[in-house]
Amino acid sequence: MILRAITAIIGRDLKRTLRQRGRLLSSLVRPLLWLVVIGGGVETLVARDGTYRDFLVPGLVAMALLFGGMLAALSLVHDKESGVLRMLLAAPLHHGWIVFARTLSAAAVALLQATLLLVVLAVCGWLGAATDWPLLAAGLVLTALTAATLGMLVAVWARSLENFAVMMNLIIFPIFFLSGALYPVHGLPPWLKAIAVANPFSYGVDLLKHACCAVPTTGHATFAPDFAPSLDLLVLAGFVVVGTSIAALRFSSRSTIAALGRLIGAGKAA
Repeated sequence: MILRAITAIIGRDLKRTLRQRGRLLSSLVRPLLWLVVIGGGVETLVARDGTYRDFLVPGLVAMALLFGGMLAALSLVHDKESGVLRMLLAAPLHHGWIVFARTLSAAAVALLQATLLLVVLAVCGWLGAATDWPLLAAGLVLTALTAATLGMLVAVWARSLENFAVMMNLIIFPIFFLSGALYPVHGLPPWLKAIAVANPFSYGVDLLKHACCAVPTTGHATFAPDFAPSLDLLVLAGFVVVGTSIAALRFSSRSTIAALGRLIGAGKAA
């Protein structure tokens, strides 16, 4: 029953994404614009330990995962407003499993968008020949789950689509800009570096840097990864478990309160 419900939720969100071709196209255009325009411009200024455009590739793949995962989490709020969520809540399924399924579906949507971007990067020759594919796969999955978890943490607190949009815009850009995607974390001022180190998404970006092998890995290199791969894996996995648990508890408690409210209202009406 649980597996069937989770599969149905993931399939529904993937079908919805595939029908929205404009959304898929924009998920490719956004990082490619950064790569060509911003990367090409800054590359003329920075040319010491490898090209800046190569450095941007892992960060922009992470960007596709972040925006894809967080926007996919919007479907929970949409279903809440449209009434679809009531049917899920009426199913013989613990409410926490709904959050788990939604997190997986948002991660699947993010992975779909990132995979399309990787195909374009590979065709254009912007993906390193020495790519560690198993590590890249692990980085994509864990970073997608991290982005989806961040989106779910926003969605379970949002009361409306407008509320979600405001909260997401407030959160998503600091998360991205202070993740090492555009510049190394170790070169930031101490107070900004402390925020970047506390940012779970930084470890997803760093893991993708290790996997793509687009930059030198020596400690003194300007564009070197900031953390060890083992630390990246540990932090990402830990955040997904803790974040999803918090989101599930929040969602379950709000659903229970809402259900009690409806029962009380029905009793008064009777």
